[in-house]
Amino acid sequence: MGKAGRDQSARDRIKAQREEQRQREKRKRVATIVTVAVVAIAAVGGGWWFAAQSSKSEEAGGALAPITVAADGSVVMAKAGVEKPVLDVYEDFQCPACRALEETSGPTIKNLAAEGKAKVVYHPITIFQEQTNKGITRANSLRAASAVRCIPGGAAWSVFHDKLFKEQPSELVEGFKIPDLIAWGKDAGVTDPGFEKCVTSQEKAPAHIAYSTKVMESQKLTGTPTLKLNGVELDPDVAFKPAQLRQTVLDAAK
Repeated sequence: MGKAGRDQSARDRIKAQREEQRQREKRKRVATIVTVAVVAIAAVGGGWWFAAQSSKSEEAGGALAPITVAADGSVVMAKAGVEKPVLDVYEDFQCPACRALEETSGPTIKNLAAEGKAKVVYHPITIFQEQTNKGITRANSLRAASAVRCIPGGAAWSVFHDKLFKEQPSELVEGFKIPDLIAWGKDAGVTDPGFEKCVTSQEKAPAHIAYSTKVMESQKLTGTPTLKLNGVELDPDVAFKPAQLRQTVLDAAK
């Protein structure tokens, strides 16, 4: 091979080496891009999964912790001997957000009490003012809360409590009518012969109004629902995420 041939051969070899190097760098860039994409997708997917799991409601357990109604109208749901942590639930039966909380975290709250992990204290109150929707909203809330006060405790109280949220009317129309409340109470298992008269006359209404005023002032409530754990208000991001609510209560019990 002459000199010209050797030079051409060298140029071809160098060209081939450069092409091979270019192809390796190209494959490396593609591999890097794919890896980053997979990691990003996994991270986003993991975030969605975590968010979905945190917001997923628990299945209600079959058993309930004992339920007792105090003289002031507050209701304790707890196993014998369980005094802490204390989870206070301030709720209004006419409040749409309270209904949402009941649907989302209600089973978790009941389960924690049934498992002996917390002492749950319900505080049914009426937070709406007289002038709201020409008094319709407040009147609905008052009839419901007065009726639940006619139940002395036990599982019937919880069944009736849940029924009130399930049947929550619009804030703009009359609901929680007396005949319905009586029927729902009987369906819930209330056998007290004085229940119907108590609901019809709304004899518990004055005590309920006084209790609502006292609780809203003493607890400095600005709205419902409000959850307090050992007296400290929980952030809605915790209250409305059953998994986080459960973990927060369990941490407080340590």
